[in-house]
Amino acid sequence: MNISVIKERILSKAEELSRSVGFRAVTMDELANQLGISKKTIYQYYADKHALVDDVMTEVINKSQIICQDTSRNAENAVDEIFMTMKQIRKDFLHLNPIIIHDLQRYYPETFTKFLEHKNNFIFKLIYENLVNGISQGYYRSEINAEILAKFRLESMLLGFNQQVFPSEKYKLIDVTHAILDHFLYGISTPKGLKLIEQYKSKQ
Repeated sequence: MNISVIKERILSKAEELSRSVGFRAVTMDELANQLGISKKTIYQYYADKHALVDDVMTEVINKSQIICQDTSRNAENAVDEIFMTMKQIRKDFLHLNPIIIHDLQRYYPETFTKFLEHKNNFIFKLIYENLVNGISQGYYRSEINAEILAKFRLESMLLGFNQQVFPSEKYKLIDVTHAILDHFLYGISTPKGLKLIEQYKSKQ
């Protein structure tokens, strides 16, 4: 089998398992068993689990950036972009274990730093531009401070992953994420924007 194909299979299965149970709970033995290959084969591609986790997150970030850029480019307006993002979040977060961020922060700090760079640069820019566009289109209130609210939105995105605040035994990540985003969107919208929001919601 082609080397790149084997590596792609390893990455894909590692991402799938990590989304379900978190990074720490996925062992190389379990990964090898799920793939039907030897653990030795995995180590031919990855020196250790840290290298594998780093590659998984790099792949996740790259795919996320492509999807976000496509969404931003294809959206009819700022509110449409938010609803397109909500649709993608429903798909991505449906079977995502919130512990995944905690695992990154505690056990894979170098990879977590990469995630933070993605969040604080790429995602911040997307949110900021959405706010600026929404204001110019008349859907968001003109008096809001786009930079401050972009940072606020950025940090609120991680609240659903905080197990001390929203333990997964009681709260679903997707429900928390939607509630927070809804609250944010209604808070920044003009009457024109609110009307458009209701139109989009009626089509869901």
